[in-house]
Amino acid sequence: MPKSKDLPTMMDVAREAGVAVGTVSKVVNHQPVGEEFRAKVDAAIEKLGYQYNSAGKALRTDSTGIIALIIPNTIHPFFAMLTNYINMALEKRNRRMFLCFSEFDQMKEDEMIQLARTNRVDGIIALTYNPNLHIPEDVAFVTIDRFFSSSVPCIASDNFAGGRMAAMKLYELGCRHLAIMRTGSTLTNEPSKRKDGFVSACVELGVRFEVVDMPDDTPLSVFMETVEKQIHDPQVPLDGIFFGTDLLAWQMMGEMQKKGIRVPEDIQIIGYDGIRMFGEQKPVVSTIVQPVQEIAETCVSTVLSSHMATMPSLICLPVHYEEGGTTKDHMAE
Repeated sequence: MPKSKDLPTMMDVAREAGVAVGTVSKVVNHQPVGEEFRAKVDAAIEKLGYQYNSAGKALRTDSTGIIALIIPNTIHPFFAMLTNYINMALEKRNRRMFLCFSEFDQMKEDEMIQLARTNRVDGIIALTYNPNLHIPEDVAFVTIDRFFSSSVPCIASDNFAGGRMAAMKLYELGCRHLAIMRTGSTLTNEPSKRKDGFVSACVELGVRFEVVDMPDDTPLSVFMETVEKQIHDPQVPLDGIFFGTDLLAWQMMGEMQKKGIRVPEDIQIIGYDGIRMFGEQKPVVSTIVQPVQEIAETCVSTVLSSHMATMPSLICLPVHYEEGGTTKDHMAE
């Protein structure tokens, strides 16, 4: 095992490649440099077995190039998509991800923040559910879907506009008795605005509507009770439902089919998120699509910004509707 003094240095690489030390530094730090010079440096690094000391760089610059992402899990397709795009956005900027799973455990979220700080991350991006979460002041912090304070940027899709869009689309497709069905935490967060936007549009349209807003882990049978009751309304049967997430919409579609309720013939449904089977195919249900890649890019550019103090406290990104087989779009053409 060679002693550290015998290990090749950046100067050795420069001498071997026949280039300046600054050129070697640019190559190992992923900065722009001519391809001819990059090839020479890469060949010299491989020949000499040079190891770039990232830990040493962190000590010198007080930067590790690592951003922590705190997220419930990657089992849920939306969380998986978000994690993937955040990682891609970081890699594009030559940064690395420190991934932390909270599994919706409020105490664990605080532990993850402390763990991230111990590992000297340059910033934290978090999708959290702890009402008493302590946000450190000594590290850049960006949240997804939840507003904390004017000094902590929150990145979200335009949930209010998405709720309005769902109601308007169902009405456009012929529905005259609408409902919103959702589950959610007791926290006041951006996704809660989906209901507000939906109700706003229903009132504006003068259409009959129901609101079934339940806590997390509510059994599907509770929602089915409303469906079975309202679909047999003698005056205006329930014929259009907006679900707070695609997952709930997909689950409820299965429950309705068990009861002989046809989708979209009897009831048209729209979800929210834009979840796709196997990543790139058609949405699992007709849906209000979140711009997940843009959310990820905005989170990364914000947490890495040197102007965090002047950032808006809430950045809303536009959503759009996409047909997924649970609405009568093809019949309306």
